[in-house]
Amino acid sequence: MDFLIEFLGRLVGQLQSPTLGFLIGGVLLAAAGSKLTIPNAIYQFIVFMLLMKIGIQGGLEIRDADLTAMLLPALFSMIIGAAIVFLGNAFFSLLPGIKREDGIATAGLFGAVSASTMAACMVVLEEESVTFEAWVPALYPFMDIPALVLAIVLANIYVKKTKEGKTSEVSIWGIVKESLRSSALSALILGLLLGLLTRPERVFHGFYDPLFRGFLSVLLLIMGMEAYSRIHELKRVAHWYALYATVAPILHGLLAFGLGYLAHIWTGFSPGGVVLLAVIAASNSDISGPPTLRGAIPSANPSAYIGASTSLGTPVALAVCIPLFIALSQVVFDT
Repeated sequence: MDFLIEFLGRLVGQLQSPTLGFLIGGVLLAAAGSKLTIPNAIYQFIVFMLLMKIGIQGGLEIRDADLTAMLLPALFSMIIGAAIVFLGNAFFSLLPGIKREDGIATAGLFGAVSASTMAACMVVLEEESVTFEAWVPALYPFMDIPALVLAIVLANIYVKKTKEGKTSEVSIWGIVKESLRSSALSALILGLLLGLLTRPERVFHGFYDPLFRGFLSVLLLIMGMEAYSRIHELKRVAHWYALYATVAPILHGLLAFGLGYLAHIWTGFSPGGVVLLAVIAASNSDISGPPTLRGAIPSANPSAYIGASTSLGTPVALAVCIPLFIALSQVVFDT
């Protein structure tokens, strides 16, 4: 009963968060027939700002980390991000009525990482006096970028085969290069390199960081309006997305917990680090993922991947996965 009360409390708290509030606001505006529009040029600029901020911050965290200690967890993070996309794509490809690009985009979004969920887990771990390595938050680009790139590559391969015929050859390397050159991923990778190789602290703290939340609110408003405009496409298959969004975060987290446990045995990776890695895997991107997928897989329906992520994926990651993996670590590590 206590666990159920905690779950409902966190779910209500998530519904009151600004992130979800602006998204719901966009849906309500579109449902009410509002004439509000945001020019596409402004949208593209906002996406650039957000992804540069995320990339620079990730680069700064990686630069200050002990690279030898984080090598194996970083490798595992890349494997987890790719595995989530492959598994999700396989799941959706077997279901009737699912548009293939929608399934791939959903798998990509769940393979990518939510910085807000990661931050929430860090706060809970600190409150529980569970220690973890300072560089663990820097693992998120290693999981986030491979998941997004792989989803884009798989979607482009499918679209090319559909248009050109099943017998046509598809250049995977060409699609990878094209994916990496997309505006969204280019900004994310550029920010990562700048944070890693330069000294951008002043411009980061003076420009990108202060504007982040304001720009994010506008982006979510746009996402909400677009999601509503295409929601009729989702009605026939919404139950499959609900099932995936409920179960997938837990399975993804268990996969990461298992690999994190191996890193603990082989390199001394801390129990707190294992928990945080599991929660990172259980999360689904609410910032970099949606605009990246929207720009790189335009044929995918945002109502599918954003709806699955926001309505169920994020609450499950926050309310179920964080306490679940903390409790699991207490059993496994006997702490």
